[in-house]
Amino acid sequence: MLLFAAPIAVAAALYWLDGDAAGWRTADRSSAGLLPPAAQKPEAVVRVFAARTVRWKGIVATHCWIVVKPKGALGYTRYDYTAWGEPIRVNGFVADGRWFGRAPELVFAADGRLAEQAIPKIRRAVETYKFAEAGDYRAWPGPNSNTFVAAVMASVPELEAKLPTTAVGKDFPYGGDWIALTPSKTGVRLTLGGYAGLTVGWFEGVEINILGAVFGLELRRPAINLPGLGRFGVSAV
Repeated sequence: MLLFAAPIAVAAALYWLDGDAAGWRTADRSSAGLLPPAAQKPEAVVRVFAARTVRWKGIVATHCWIVVKPKGALGYTRYDYTAWGEPIRVNGFVADGRWFGRAPELVFAADGRLAEQAIPKIRRAVETYKFAEAGDYRAWPGPNSNTFVAAVMASVPELEAKLPTTAVGKDFPYGGDWIALTPSKTGVRLTLGGYAGLTVGWFEGVEINILGAVFGLELRRPAINLPGLGRFGVSAV
């Protein structure tokens, strides 16, 4: 329990020292400068970004979203899953924008031919997402924004994308199975409705989920993942 309680306590202290993005209704949502103008990047692009969620939930959780740009396109397309309005939002926010004042970080990147081949699969997964109706969203244990991104990226396992362990909701059984292959198809995930679970995979590493908080170890790119604090180790991008 110390492996879970201590990091979350540290994350809470950092949150209070940093201050809530108080006044989040009017918080900065401008570009964080993580993407060049689309016209300057002619090749296809796939990106996954994550930023701390709004208010106290930011102690333990991040919000993830997907950005794509087909080859030659003059603009990016951003996909989010939110609790208000139509759950799946297309270009509701700036592609690399701050999430209500919180600067995002790059979680995954693919360019060129790999991205070009993946984009049709990503769009198809977005269009056929199971929890696309108003009222389907549940902040915890899911399906939430991270469940959506996890499900979409699982449709293209060749990308070998891995969401941060702070993406609470990524382990919700979006396919309905409590025992299933990991998103990368290199291991197995057992999840008890998102409330608890165990993941073992070559790309995912070993992850223990308790009430959405995740402790994990990665061997492929050595790292330790701490609840609330995230990943420490060799760069995953």
